[in-house]
Amino acid sequence: MNKFYITTAIPYPNGQPHIGFGLEIVQADVLARYHRLLGDSVWFLTGVDEHGLKVYRSAQKEGVGFQEYVDRNSAEFAKLKEVLNISYDDFIRTSDRVRHWPGAQQLWRACLEDIYPKEYEGLYCVGCEAFVNKKDLINGECDEHHTKPEVVKEKNYFFKLSKYKKQIKELIESDELQIVPAGRKNEILNLLKDAEDFSVSRPVEKISWGIPVPDDPSQVQYVWFDALANYITAIGYGRDDESFKKWWPADIHAIGKGILRFHAIYWPAILLSAGLPLPKSIYVHGYVSIDGEKISKSLGNIISPEDAVKKYGIDPVRYYLLREISSTEDGDFSYKKLEDRYNGDLANNLGNLVSRVAKLIETKLNGELNFDEKFLDYEHGGQVNTANIITKITLVHAEYTTAMQNFKLHEALGKIWELFTFANVYIDDKKPWSDGAEHPEHFLKTITSILYLIKEGARFLEPFLPDTASKISKNFGFDGKAGVPNGQKFKVNKVEPLFPRLK
Repeated sequence: MNKFYITTAIPYPNGQPHIGFGLEIVQADVLARYHRLLGDSVWFLTGVDEHGLKVYRSAQKEGVGFQEYVDRNSAEFAKLKEVLNISYDDFIRTSDRVRHWPGAQQLWRACLEDIYPKEYEGLYCVGCEAFVNKKDLINGECDEHHTKPEVVKEKNYFFKLSKYKKQIKELIESDELQIVPAGRKNEILNLLKDAEDFSVSRPVEKISWGIPVPDDPSQVQYVWFDALANYITAIGYGRDDESFKKWWPADIHAIGKGILRFHAIYWPAILLSAGLPLPKSIYVHGYVSIDGEKISKSLGNIISPEDAVKKYGIDPVRYYLLREISSTEDGDFSYKKLEDRYNGDLANNLGNLVSRVAKLIETKLNGELNFDEKFLDYEHGGQVNTANIITKITLVHAEYTTAMQNFKLHEALGKIWELFTFANVYIDDKKPWSDGAEHPEHFLKTITSILYLIKEGARFLEPFLPDTASKISKNFGFDGKAGVPNGQKFKVNKVEPLFPRLK
């Protein structure tokens, strides 16, 4: 059994989760579920980054204690497990003094040779939780957050990134540290050229909410050094060596493009300094806008996953995020486009297919079908189709697998719908409802073939829309295995519409 360790980024709980992080955690969930189906031993980690200036100031603004503030908001992120049907195995919080702090401090000590004190004056963007260069500003503002950075003058600890730049470049160029998609690889190699030593602490008088620097109570660990450590502390670094050795290195860090440099430059440098293996790959998705506008608290256009799910249901929201939005590019969330996808793809295509096949088995076979391979249709599946049933499934499965391996989840899901569309065209062409008692073999050939298509489609669908795949399987008595043995009985249970059309 292979191990598969996947992580999401850990967002700041200084507000409610929005649909942009919903995309990331659903993408990671699909990959985790897919690898479980392959038989891998999977560990799926998510969590929250509870330190940093933005959390510190937000709690102060509300007039509540820091721990109380993060306890309340972090619970909303943990709740995504139920809201979006996420199968994560662990949820790490950076304020956890038992599970996270010991490992974060051990990591500091492991990097001590490359950490040095320095008087520094620079520009600090609270939104990025990072020092920024003046040359990177647009009209004096951070291009990411459209705010003016603060002038900061203080004594911090810095990390010798310069010592590791050449090695990181070689690791990325050789794909030993794989960056997906390839365009992001080129982007990070360009950023690496100008990368400088970076701050890894802040003075406690400026921000007291954080992990103390070992042997220097006047400083707390800078949020990125603390936060990036979650990927190893959650699996035992600093407290459970056996667990850590079992799961590390991560197979995939799933992150948004805005934090790529921290994961592909800072994090590898820290790990190299500490003598630890690097993650195998970093999968990078784009940003999600709302009706064409950037998500912004000031614009009031933030949509939470919970609000969307209450309106349309879990699987329709998952489907939209995974199908409408390219896995690696920017995308847009729109209730109008979600409704179009719902009615077109879910209700008319898949839902209608399942309902009418179930009805035909109920009315013409008393609700039962004994599978017999001899009735699988090896002829062409209709005038507009150029492949037979078995060939079509084989082709779709191969293309689906390739898309999954290349982090093109939207393409993999599209391939599944290609199979369902094929099934709809096939059934329209064969017209089994018109078969009378004089053509029983023709009817059995059509229904056996269609049922086989639906079964395989539901199997491919399971990582994406687990509830829907489960309902289809229960409706027909499917198991989750590939293929169907002769003699297996499929019994149609009472079938409710999978996706009632929206008015």
